[in-house]
Amino acid sequence: ARRHRHREGRTMLARKSGMLPLHRWSRRASSNLSRFVGAQSEYTPTLKFLYPHVDSLPPAFPAFRLIDDAGVPVDGAVLPEIDPEKMRQMQKTMVRVSEFDKVFNDAQRQGRLSFYFTNRGEEACSVGSGAALQDDDWVWPQYRELGATFWRGYTIEEAANQCCHNELDATKGRQLPMHIGSPDKCLMYVKSNLGQQVPAANGAAYAMKLLRKGRCAITYFGEGCASEGDIPSALNIASVHGCPTIFFCRNNGYAISTHTDDQYKSDGIAPRGVAFGMPSIRVDGNDLLAVYAATQMARQIAVEQGRPSLIEAMTYRIGAHSTSDDDSKYRRPESPEAGFDSERAYWDARSPIIRFGSFLEARGLWSAEEEEALRKVERARSIKALNDAEKVAGPHVKHLFTDVYDKLPWMLKDQQAALKAHLLKYREHYKDVPAAHVDSL
Repeated sequence: ARRHRHREGRTMLARKSGMLPLHRWSRRASSNLSRFVGAQSEYTPTLKFLYPHVDSLPPAFPAFRLIDDAGVPVDGAVLPEIDPEKMRQMQKTMVRVSEFDKVFNDAQRQGRLSFYFTNRGEEACSVGSGAALQDDDWVWPQYRELGATFWRGYTIEEAANQCCHNELDATKGRQLPMHIGSPDKCLMYVKSNLGQQVPAANGAAYAMKLLRKGRCAITYFGEGCASEGDIPSALNIASVHGCPTIFFCRNNGYAISTHTDDQYKSDGIAPRGVAFGMPSIRVDGNDLLAVYAATQMARQIAVEQGRPSLIEAMTYRIGAHSTSDDDSKYRRPESPEAGFDSERAYWDARSPIIRFGSFLEARGLWSAEEEEALRKVERARSIKALNDAEKVAGPHVKHLFTDVYDKLPWMLKDQQAALKAHLLKYREHYKDVPAAHVDSL
């Protein structure tokens, strides 16, 4: 009776949170073939990176998974040893990401933010990988790694200040919203130019190797970004120089305005790692435990073997690419299985949060009631952080000129003087710029 109440509670919670519950029939054994948009292959419970010049490549990379869509361990699964409280924190972090996303995506639609990226459907990729690293390993994100960022201790309030571009924003208003980071936490900043973080991660990784720090770097990118020239260059550099870099590709099926059919005709991204000389694996990116275990092994390869590796995490992007994107123009409507109204509904039912929550619930570590209460807390905190951040003054205008040169060159001094003169002359038109900022420019 207790398990029945929990199941009903999770179903009600899934509906409230905007995520559809898994259909009862889906708990029965079904095809062992994955149905991800980016690549279809057989599932395997075996954690094995395929090595170049050692392993024979199969026609299609298998997808490593440990728990099925209902959160039940698959036959032959060897689960990673994770402290129960750490598993609970991983689930809590995914919930925090989910609620923050809802509040700030809505805020953008209300005209309070200029831009936003959501993480919905991909929470396990960032939280699972982030939790498997050491806190001093370098993280070079793309833009859907809010979970790894929160895991490092970056706060909701810090994220809100950055999104609102106030004077507490560490990027001083120079970045788009959600282009977050924290060098103190070994989190490099998100950048808008696509793919630049991938080769740069090799520099950090190689430095750790030269200094014998026993640390590595992880860099994230999508399957669409993998079409950028930076990616093959970065893979080759890492292999040739033995950089302890983890290349983490989130294959969510869609780049902005682009289905994977328009990106490649190969077997996803994983074979590219082997082609460039590094151990590679494909994982079920919605299985938090599989992502954790694979990243843990990738870190071991990096630090102990002194070489890079590639993880292709198969997942699904529930939302649009960003608030600037209309995904109805290119997203495929058909569900891969009967019983669902759309492709989106099919994958929403397989939310990593519902899935891992079911796994924890079966072990007495989680409940629908706890999650519902937590969602209310995280939502309230996110709303308060947004409201508070909006009330803080903007960055000082002097930061248009700082942080590039150690000593300001003459041409920037001239521009700064011209800006000050302009603001003084037309002060009535710049009421949002504090007088103290103008006078001290």
